[in-house]
Amino acid sequence: QVQLVESGGGLVQTGGSLRLSCVASGYIFSIQSMDWYRQAPENQRELVARSFPGGDTEYADSVKGRFTISRDNAKNTVYLQMNNLKPEDTGAYYCNVFETGTDKYYWGQGTQVTVSS
Repeated sequence: QVQLVESGGGLVQTGGSLRLSCVASGYIFSIQSMDWYRQAPENQRELVARSFPGGDTEYADSVKGRFTISRDNAKNTVYLQMNNLKPEDTGAYYCNVFETGTDKYYWGQGTQVTVSS
């Protein structure tokens, strides 16, 4: 099993910045994709950003140019730098990884981001 622990959420004003972190631990043979999702109240969970082992990244259109995903493979850690935050970025942010040894996806417990207008 793989455990994921997110941190870095909080309350910030519009235009502010936050940096989220997610550390994976436990049985880890190889982690492929490391993603960030978010879920606002009464909305479905949506993909915010994805990072691949080779360095490629993908972003939701709504965050392009404002958010940056990065990872430290040696530390099994993924980050999400969020700049110019908007109220619509408010939600619970979840880390999701795919571990090839167990051939499973894992979720973190989530960290809350609240952007005040």
